[in-house]
Parts: sequence; structure tokens; C-alpha cells
Amino acid sequence: MVSSPSTPSAPLCAMSVLSKEILLTILEKLMDASDRKSWSLVCRYFYALESQHRKGLKPRCSDFLPSLLGRYRNIQCVDFSLCPRVSDESLLALSRLCRSTLASVNLSQPKFFTHVGISQLTVNCSSLVGIDISNGTHLTDVAAEAISKARNLQTLRMGRCKRITDLGIGCIAVGCSKLRTLGLKWCLGIGDLGIGLVAIKCKELRSLDLSYVQITEACIASLVQLEYLEDLILVGCFGIDDDGLKVLKKGCKSLKALDMSNCQNISPSGLSYLANGATSLQQLTLAYCTHVSDSLTYSLRNLPKLQCIRLDGCQVTCSGLKGIGECCTSLRELSLCKCKGVTDDGLCSLLAKHKELKKLDITCCRKITCLSVVAIAKCKQLSSLKMESCSSVSKESFKLIGEQLHLLEELDFTENEFNDEGLRSFTRCSELTSLKIGICSNITNSGLIHISGSCQKLIELDLYRVAAVDDTGIGAIAHNCPMLQKVNMSYCTRITDDSLKFLSTCQWLSELEHRGCPLVSSAGLAALAVGCRLICKLDIKKCNKIGDKGILQLGRFSQNLKQASINLSYCSVGDVGLLALPSMGCLQNLNLLHMGGVSAQGLEIALLSCACLRNVKLNAHFRSLLSPQVLEHMEARGCTFQWRDKPFML
Repeated sequence: MVSSPSTPSAPLCAMSVLSKEILLTILEKLMDASDRKSWSLVCRYFYALESQHRKGLKPRCSDFLPSLLGRYRNIQCVDFSLCPRVSDESLLALSRLCRSTLASVNLSQPKFFTHVGISQLTVNCSSLVGIDISNGTHLTDVAAEAISKARNLQTLRMGRCKRITDLGIGCIAVGCSKLRTLGLKWCLGIGDLGIGLVAIKCKELRSLDLSYVQITEACIASLVQLEYLEDLILVGCFGIDDDGLKVLKKGCKSLKALDMSNCQNISPSGLSYLANGATSLQQLTLAYCTHVSDSLTYSLRNLPKLQCIRLDGCQVTCSGLKGIGECCTSLRELSLCKCKGVTDDGLCSLLAKHKELKKLDITCCRKITCLSVVAIAKCKQLSSLKMESCSSVSKESFKLIGEQLHLLEELDFTENEFNDEGLRSFTRCSELTSLKIGICSNITNSGLIHISGSCQKLIELDLYRVAAVDDTGIGAIAHNCPMLQKVNMSYCTRITDDSLKFLSTCQWLSELEHRGCPLVSSAGLAALAVGCRLICKLDIKKCNKIGDKGILQLGRFSQNLKQASINLSYCSVGDVGLLALPSMGCLQNLNLLHMGGVSAQGLEIALLSCACLRNVKLNAHFRSLLSPQVLEHMEARGCTFQWRDKPFML
């Protein structure tokens, strides 16, 4: 008698000598979903073990949820982010079948569920500790009242729930007193009263995101009473000014990370109150917020544990940078991206005091020269360096960085006078995982060949508009860097199908952008589809030689295309190619601009067959050609159309 999957017995084969624990250990080592599926199909025993072991579920369509939960009985986390539509009936089925196991549910992307479905989850699933209803613009205080029934809830994210008011968040505060993480970004209906209730009732809060919430200084006094609060995000809270920060003098000793980016009414004098109260602060973000002056840096003396400062977009002075160097003795990460006023004098002075710095971002600091590069090269512990558009740095200077900084893992030299000789100097950076050298017109195959032989841990490579690179350079990278996951070679006009064939050997490749490559055809795309089964983001816009044959192969082998999009605009794909789109499983976003071979009928069939589509971008003339019934049906499934009246452009 054959054992059922629910009560497996050891198989009568060589694998029977392995214990259940060893088999499960093997299963845990299989990271690819297709590999785990193949493992489960070896025999009934393996099938049952995989069913019992699985703890997470990410369905493509909520209609299949009951059958999936019938197989997987120990599910703890359900992520609906691939489902454009989730009904209350689906949530009811989930609450019944996972009554004792469900711990978290992600409803941040789907539409159409209401407070009724949420109530079923919170009432029936006593183990529920995490809920994400972000982007629930249709949800009201009634939904918040339903959430309040989850008495053991610890994590709640409800960004952009703009119709929930103080009344709703008050219900949550009273009912969910065990909350530790609360995200309220863009909850425009919530104000001081609601946040004050949260501070009074949710004493265990560790992380609170109030970005763009319409609060004033009135609620700050309540927040400082949260004795366990470690992470506070106040981005774009225009109602908070210097007077509101005065209460911080009374103490906020537990606070470790504070983000006050885009708080336009905060001045350095107001931040001095913060420095006096939050003495445990380790990370401070003031992007596009204030003028970095002597008074601000003097205040930082009172933050001895401060390790990370982000001042992106701020106006800085030479004396201000020198002050940071002198005051922040524990500094390990500094971001001055797009800061006006960064000069060699200020930056060199700061770096001379912090040679243990690990991360530095000076993107678009166009006044710095080789003098700053010399100072950077002395920071031997740097693991991340971002220098995009530092136009005053000569090509000879970049060579010094490669010769001195051997621990670099992340490097961004986009749009600089960076050349092959400079790239060769980084051959000793064996830990490099991310390399961005887009719009560096002096880079050729020679540089890529050298870097590929020594930086074999590369995961991300950006060659955007590096026009001199062709198949030879891409071939070297693909051969020597097998761990590649993300490649951008858009507008590298010399590459051909051979480049895609080389990249097809990189089995971990998941994101590829090669728009504007006129020599790439369907043959290259077909080779890529066969070899790279994990592709989930693909941009082939303006690859005019890619037609139906390439898309058919893509549909056959690329089951992971989802979320970001497949961009087929300006390609030579017709109705036959569109019929392959439904085979891509969980395809969500689709761009189809200026495709002359596509008919209204072919487009309708493709749209109706792609069950997970969330966003579709089409030329405006299709709006009158597509059936109103088809459009209504797609919108009822949760799909949004973007109509573009854009002229054809090569």
C-alpha cells in the first residue's frame, strides 16, 4: 500500500539510509525554487517532506490559495505581492486553513480586499504577529478597527493608507499594545492625536516611521517617553520645527537611528537639542534638511556613538566638514551626495581624522580634485566608494584608489574620466561585488578583461553607454564572474548575440538591461532564456532585431519574470510573440510602446491570458481599438493602464 503524503514512510531506495533530518538539510541547501520542486518530485516521500517543511508561500494568483494550503499545512508567512487581486474569500480561506500557524501576511500590493477579510485574519489567527497593508488607499478606519483585534501583533506597515485617521490608529494603539514596528508613511489622515495615543499605549515600540505624516511638535513630547524606541523616521514632517525639538533635551536615550530628511523647518540650533538628549544615537540622516555649519558640528560633540551621517543635498561649508572630522570620533559612514560646498580643503581635513571610514558617498561633488583622492586613498578600510560625476577628478587620480584600497566591495565611478589603466589598478580588489562605470567613454574591452580575471565575486555590473565595449569584454566578464546577478549594458551598441550567449552561462543572472542594442536579435535572447532561468527583470527596448522567436523562447524558459517589467517597446514583436507572455508565470509589468506588428486582437488575447498583470503601458491609439469589456475586466482584476501619446523615436 502506497503511503499518503501526509504520513510519509521512508522510500525503498538508496536514499532510505538517510535520516529525515539529513534529507531536510539537503532541501534547505536548495535555493532555487525550480530545484526544490524537482527535489519534491523524486518520490512521494520527498514530496511529503517538502510539503511539511515549507514555511513560506508567495502565490501568483489568490484563486489557487485553497489548493496550495491543502498541500502546505505548516505555512507561517504568506506574501501576496505577486497577486494583483486578493478577495475577502481568499483571506477567509487563509484564516481557516492556517488558523494556528500563520504569523505574517503581506497585502501591500493587491487590491479589492476589505476590512471583512482583514477581520477574518485577525480574529482567527491568534499567532499573527506581522501585517503589511501598505498602499491600501481604499482602506478606512473600519479596516484599522479590524486590525486592532490582532492582540499579539508586533509589526504593522500601513504606508499610504491615506483614508485612515486618528480614530483608526487609536483603535490599533489600544488593541495592539505589543507593537514593536509601526510604519505610517504618507498616512495623511493621521495627526498628533493618533500618534499621541500610539506613544501612550504601545510602550514596546522599537521602530516608528512617520514620514510625511501631518504631525507637529505637540506629539514629540509623547514620543520621547517611549523608552525602547531605537529607530525614528520623520522624513518630510514639515510641522516639526526647532521648538518641537526642545523636548528632546529631556532625553531619548534609547534612540539609535534618526532620519529627518526634508524637514525644512529645522535649523542647526534646533538639532542641538537633539544632540543633548539622544546621546546613544548611531545613525543620523539630515538629507535636504539644513545648512551644515559650525553650530551643527559643535552639537555633534555630544553624540559620541555616532557612526553614520547622511547629509545628501545639504549646503556644507569647509569649516562644517572640518568640524565633523573633529567631533564625530566614531564615524564609519559618511554620505555627502549632491552636497553643495564640498571642497578639497574640507573633505581632506575630515578624512585625515577618519582613516577608519568604511563607506563614503561623494556623488556629484564636482569641486573635489586629485587632492581629495589622495586623502580617500589613505582610508584603507573603505568597502564602499561612490564618486559618480566627480568631473574635476583626473583620470590619473583614479588609479591611486585601486592601488591603495583593496577591501572595496562597492564602487561607483559613473560618468567620470575613468579609463582602462584606472580599471587595471583595481585588480587587487578581490572582494569587489558591485562595479558601476556607466558613461565612462574611455573604458574598453581591455579594462574589462583585466578586472574580470581578479574580481571574480562580481554580482552587479553597470556599463550603461560604454560604447567601446563589445562581445570580447562581455565574454571575459561572463567567463570569469559566474556569480553575476545584475548587468546593465544598455546602449552598448557594439554588442551582438554573442554577448547574450556568453551571459547565458551565468546561472544566477536575474536582471538584465540591454536596451538600445541594435545588433542583438532573437537568437541571442533565446540563448539567454535557456541558460538564465532566474531572469526576473528584462529591458530590451529598442532592440529592433528581437522578434517573436526570441519572445517564444523567453516564455518557454523564463518562469521568474515578474515585478519590475519586461520592456518590449520598439521591438519587432508581433501577435505570435505576445502569445508567449502568459507562459512567463507571474509577469506583472509590461511596456509595449511602438510595436507595429501588434494588432488589437492579439493584444487583447495576451492581456486576458496574463493573470498577474498589474501595470501595462500602451500607446494611446490602442485605447479606442481595445474592447471596453476587456479593459473593464482587466481593471477589475487589478490591472492599471498607462496610455502614452508619444511619437515614435529611434
